Amino acid sequence: MESIKEASEQYLDSLTSMALALWPDNEANELRREFKELITSEKNKVLLYFMHAKPIAFIHISVRSDYVEGSHNSPTGFIEGVYVEPEYRKKGISKKLIEVGERWLRTKDCTQIGSDIELSNNTSYQFHKSVGFNEVNRLIAFIKNIDEA
Repeated sequence: MESIKEASEQYLDSLTSMALALWPDNEANELRREFKELITSEKNKVLLYFMHAKPIAFIHISVRSDYVEGSHNSPTGFIEGVYVEPEYRKKGISKKLIEVGERWLRTKDCTQIGSDIELSNNTSYQFHKSVGFNEVNRLIAFIKNIDEA
């Protein structure tokens, strides 16, 4: 049996584990703390996809009022992260999560949804194209450390 539910504190451990698989450079306690805050936020929605009562995927969608690359309106929805356990990929789970997220975004007066990926992440690029996203820009970010004299 499959279902989609809003994340709650009851599932923070599972959510944190999946988030660490998506963002391995993060620290577990910090991610858990962030998700604990996000699940009660009015501008964020974290949805879990369950297979036989076990969470196997999540999406974190936010409402952004700042500029979203390629958007024409504000506020704009934004996919902050989406993850599906490897053995369940390519079965339409992310697409279902996005569709539920889009319904929520419409209630927040959003008419567009944005997302971004690392330039080298071809798997994520192909996923975004397959669920209806159009590429609007390519961006290279710079940073320079300035030492105190």
